[in-house]
Amino acid sequence: MRFVIQRVKEASVTVYEEDAAGKIMPDGKVTGSIGKGFMVLVGACQSDTREIADKMVRKMLGLRIFEDENGKTNLSLDSVKGSLLLVSQFTLYADCRKGNRPSFLDAGDPAHAKELYEYIVEQCRTAGYEVGTGVFGAQMDVALVNDGPFTIILDSDTL
Repeated sequence: MRFVIQRVKEASVTVYEEDAAGKIMPDGKVTGSIGKGFMVLVGACQSDTREIADKMVRKMLGLRIFEDENGKTNLSLDSVKGSLLLVSQFTLYADCRKGNRPSFLDAGDPAHAKELYEYIVEQCRTAGYEVGTGVFGAQMDVALVNDGPFTIILDSDTL
């Protein structure tokens, strides 16, 4: 499982629907919007489990990457009363080793990945956080003001 976590001042996701012919409609709908917090891209592979998701969520929520009164990155999301914007992104498992067209064979099958994504959202809400989301598998625009910039990559293979 992979999380790309960006410390943000604000972030939002706009989802675009397809018409009957599969063409993306021009008017989107904002499905998630937050102020200060984390905008997180979430990618799952086939071998990921709820136990791995739990470990990743605990690590993410415990990250102390907000500045304290002395300018040190010492405060957690909870300490700053931050929110989460969670967006599914299978392309985090792109394999670019061969040629110039990425392979996505390592990404989790959509049904498995969606179940894990929804589980992660539920776990974060259960932990008491305001959570905005995208729509799994949809065409989305993500807008954010990266605070820092400050970006952390969590990979379950290295935790």
